Amino acid sequence: MEENKDRKNIAQHILPTASNLLGLCFVLLSFIKLSNISAETIIDECLGILIALFLASCIFSYASMRSQKQSEKYEKIADIIFIIGLSSLALISIIIIFELI
Repeated sequence: MEENKDRKNIAQHILPTASNLLGLCFVLLSFIKLSNISAETIIDECLGILIALFLASCIFSYASMRSQKQSEKYEKIADIIFIIGLSSLALISIIIIFELI
C-alpha cells in the first residue's frame, strides 16, 4: 500500500495529452487529404503511425487507471509508447518544416 501512495500516477497526465495529440494528428491528416501536397503518401503514412501510437498510449493509460493488479505495467507501456509518439511527431514536424521530403 505504501508503494501505491508514492506513485506519481503518470497515466492521469498521459491520457489527456495523448488524446489531444491524437486529435491533432487527425486534423493534420484531414488537412493533408483536403489539400494537394506533393509528398502526401509519406506524410499520410507517418501520421497513420502516429495515430496508432497515440491511440495505443491512450488505451494503455486508461487501462492503467482502471486496473488494480497490473496498473504499473500498463502505465510503463503507455509512457514508453507516448514518448515514442512524441519523439516521432517532433521528427516528422522538423522534416516537414525544413522540407526534407
